[in-house]
Amino acid sequence: MKKLFKALAAAGGVGIAAYAVSQRGKPKKKSDVWNTFAPVYDLFISKDRKAYEEMYRRIRAAVGGKRVLELCTGTGLIAKHIADVTAETVATDFAEKMLAEARKGNVPANLTFRQADATALPFVDDSFDVVIISNALHIIPQPERALAEARRVLKPGGLLIAPNFLDHRSGGVKSALAKLLTAAGVVFEVTWNEAGYLAFLEKNGWRVRESAVLKASFPLMYTECEDAKRD
Repeated sequence: MKKLFKALAAAGGVGIAAYAVSQRGKPKKKSDVWNTFAPVYDLFISKDRKAYEEMYRRIRAAVGGKRVLELCTGTGLIAKHIADVTAETVATDFAEKMLAEARKGNVPANLTFRQADATALPFVDDSFDVVIISNALHIIPQPERALAEARRVLKPGGLLIAPNFLDHRSGGVKSALAKLLTAAGVVFEVTWNEAGYLAFLEKNGWRVRESAVLKASFPLMYTECEDAKRD
C-alpha cells in the first residue's frame, strides 16, 4: 500500500485525488472529506516540497519566540516545522483523522494539537502573537468568519500569516487536478488571482506587509498581514 501511495504522489497528485474519490463513500459532513484524505495528505503535499520549504523558512523568520496559533493544520506539517523557534504553538483542525496523523512522529514539547473550527475558536480574546491559516480560506464557506476569529484571538500588534493557493481554473493539469479534488468532495468555495486575494485581505481589514507567489501545483501566495482595524 505504501508503494502505491508513493506511485500516486509521483503522478503529481492526480492519482491521490482519484484514491480519495474511490474511498470517499458518501460523507455525511465536510470533515469526512478531510478524514478521507488524512492517510495520504502528506504524499499529496510532497510534490510541492520546494514551495513548502520556502514557506516554512519565511514563517520561521516571523514567529521566533512568539505564541502561535495555527488554524486548519491538517497533518501538522507547518506546526512541526516551526514549533522549535516559537514560545508555544497550538495547532487546530476540525478533522479528527488529520489530527491523529499530526500527532504521529516527533512532536515538539511546546506543540499542542487540538480540535477546533476555524470560524468558532475556543480561545479568549487577545491570546496569541501570531495566527497562521495556510491553504484553507478558499475551502471555507465563509472565509471572512475565519479572518474575524483570527483578529479576535490575536493580541494588538499581532501578525496574521495566510498563505493560500490561487486560481485553479487556468486549464491543463491544474484544472484536471481541481476537478478530481472536487469529485473527491473538496469544495472550492472561492477562487482568487493574485490581485483578488490581496484585495480580499485588505477588504477584511488586513494590511499586507509582505507577499510572494511561490511556484507549486497551484500557485501559492505567501502573505503576512497586520490588523489595520487596530491602528
